[in-house]
Amino acid sequence: QVRLVESGGGLVRPGGSLRLSCAHSGSIFAGFYLGWYRQAPGKERELVASIRIGDGRTNYADSVKGRFTISRDSAKNTVYLQMNSLQPEDTAAYYCNTNQPPGYWGQGTQVTVSS
Repeated sequence: QVRLVESGGGLVRPGGSLRLSCAHSGSIFAGFYLGWYRQAPGKERELVASIRIGDGRTNYADSVKGRFTISRDSAKNTVYLQMNSLQPEDTAAYYCNTNQPPGYWGQGTQVTVSS
């Protein structure tokens, strides 16, 4: 059983930064991914970034490349999403996920980018 708990969302002005955290309990085995997804009102949930357990391979959506960085602290069982140069279109609920079967989701954290 894996449990994911996100934190770090909030309101930020355009151009600002936020760091999201996802703490997980339970083991996530090498080869599976931890990822951040987001869902804006009226839109489908989309993958933002992911990191593979074991070798740390990362993937990013084109819309966030160069602005967002995903990382993991294995000692703390936590994955981070550093978000820089935030724009209003980044406004969404952000969810942590692992594809280790059967798949797990966190409860989400809201990010609002507005002046």
